[in-house]
Amino acid sequence: MSGENYTNTRGSVRTSEIFGGKDRAPRRSRPALTVQEAARETPVFAETDVLVVGGGPSGTSAAIAAGRLGADVMLVERYNHLGGLPTGGLVIWIDRMSDWSGKQVIAGMARDILDRLPEDAVQGPARTDWGSTDAATAAYWSQRTAAFHGVTTWSPTVDPEALKTLSMQMALEQKVRLTFHAYAVEPIVEDGAMRGAIFESKEGRQAILAKVVIDTTGDADLLARAGLSFETDSDPTDIHSCINTAFMIGGVDMARWIDFKTGDEQGFKDFMNRGRERLQYFERPFVSWRNDVALFMGPRLAGYSAVDVEDLSEVEVRSRQLTVGHVETYREHAPGFENAFLMLGAPQIGVRHSRRLIGENKVVRAQWDEGKVWDNEIGVSTSLAPKFPNISVPYGALVPVGIEGVLAAGRHVACDTNSHGFLREVPQCWLTGHAAGIAAALSANAGIAPRTLDPRLIQQELLKQGAYLSPSIEAVAASGTKAAEEPQKRRSVPITPIPARRWR
Repeated sequence: MSGENYTNTRGSVRTSEIFGGKDRAPRRSRPALTVQEAARETPVFAETDVLVVGGGPSGTSAAIAAGRLGADVMLVERYNHLGGLPTGGLVIWIDRMSDWSGKQVIAGMARDILDRLPEDAVQGPARTDWGSTDAATAAYWSQRTAAFHGVTTWSPTVDPEALKTLSMQMALEQKVRLTFHAYAVEPIVEDGAMRGAIFESKEGRQAILAKVVIDTTGDADLLARAGLSFETDSDPTDIHSCINTAFMIGGVDMARWIDFKTGDEQGFKDFMNRGRERLQYFERPFVSWRNDVALFMGPRLAGYSAVDVEDLSEVEVRSRQLTVGHVETYREHAPGFENAFLMLGAPQIGVRHSRRLIGENKVVRAQWDEGKVWDNEIGVSTSLAPKFPNISVPYGALVPVGIEGVLAAGRHVACDTNSHGFLREVPQCWLTGHAAGIAAALSANAGIAPRTLDPRLIQQELLKQGAYLSPSIEAVAASGTKAAEEPQKRRSVPITPIPARRWR
């Protein structure tokens, strides 16, 4: 979920609007039984250079980036669209991509996507206002998800349907083979390397073989089923542990609502208390890309697991009940909501945290103060507050320990709990997916394991594709290296080949 970073004096990420799971329904005990499945031969559906599993922001970005390098790419997605949480999850508030000076540091794929959206599908400040500390400008955009700590930032809201269309278009432009309505259920692992995945669809159980796999499931599902260990610690009182299903209400006047919220302090307080008395868990709306649609990012439910099917089911039930209660309460009592109606409950549940990769490198809280720049940097994230520098993201955070042939991008990259608060956001998922797609294509083309790929080759291609890197890294990458001319002769580890494919 996006747009939810709040920093207290200790630098951790919290909010007061977290709702509990203490009154959750009791669980029935599961039978201590098993069934024996018959042995089977699974037909191969396809062979490819790069297999991307999960079509959220990181997976879409990875597939497009790999396709730009000429790789044969397959993208498997369980829903009927690309984009993930900012489309099917209605996380249409795209978090900060400009730093506190106004520079867009999450660029590359993020900029490519947002620059191509239709003008009427985006609401956000003009480029000339990014980084502005003008009080009136910041006050205006603080009510519209685009100003924090008195600084106006590039963090727009977008039309989810327009983003679905564009995401698909950009993938098809790179000849990515899209496979919807398919759910990857098991990795294919041989000799310590992932060679593809088994997936289920209406056709039954089939396999895809690949030179390199990218797990962009958000929960590292393929890597978990390969037997890898993960970090799962998370503060249950922290917003990043919460789960919910977002929703949008149409037929509203958000300008009138904002006037009420900012101009009638007691009236707003009374209204919120009324909602809490009625529903217990009560949320405020955010703006969307248009004035007549309100976005609700919660209520956020704590104490549930994103990898427990019963928990996910209960969250859906409770979210729907609370959604209906919100519509009724706002329509009855909130200025600007007199004609409100439930426009859409998100088809995808809003998960913030489940598993975090144990990678070759890890982004940690101490790095914020140090301003550490990794030699193998593959992107730069915005920081949580002006007192922190931009955050360098290393390639090793995408490279899992204990298995070859696979990269991880998106919500489950290697980091500590504090850093996960921003690395899980949509722009950062575009960022890590962009790098993973480039790395996978380069590895597949060279016939080597992604772990052994020289990061300078990734950096050079990222710069060609418009990504932003720290000035010191850009200087080294742009200068050219011997490694770029003679890649991987020093430490290459070959990929076990699948039948050769011709790169276009």
